[in-house]
Amino acid sequence: MNTIKAYILFCLIILLGWGCFSGCQSAKGNGKRLNTIAVWDLDNLNPAELEEFQLGELLASKVMEVLEESGQWVVVERKELILALEEQKLGSSALISEETRLRIGRLLGAQSMVFGTYMKYLKTLQINLRIVDVETGQVLKAAQKRAPFTSVGDALKMTKQATLEL
Repeated sequence: MNTIKAYILFCLIILLGWGCFSGCQSAKGNGKRLNTIAVWDLDNLNPAELEEFQLGELLASKVMEVLEESGQWVVVERKELILALEEQKLGSSALISEETRLRIGRLLGAQSMVFGTYMKYLKTLQINLRIVDVETGQVLKAAQKRAPFTSVGDALKMTKQATLEL
């Protein structure tokens, strides 16, 4: 009797796992496979004296939100990236190379990664984003936005526009 229960439990776990896997990999109802993508915090290119201007994590969150809403990507959760950094004993993501970041993306099952930078100059903000294939390191698509900067809302709007171009 216990063997039958164990077998049924095993089958249920396999079916649930398969359903979760295939559900995460298919577009909403159309059977199309989605690529998995991870997003790193955008790097601040401002000189050291402007380091108080730190928006990288906030802008990366906006990129993730826009990619998820597009329905074209499965986005790796930010906490998964942080856990992978900790497991690899790499510390801050700002201190590791793009090659290492790509390796972590592969470990998390991402096919692509978004890297980006931002820089504020006087009253202008520039945001650069690029999607990179984790296997080859090839840039698949890139976008750049530059506009007047008066508030964080401006930065989020520019980030959304750049992400939609990816």
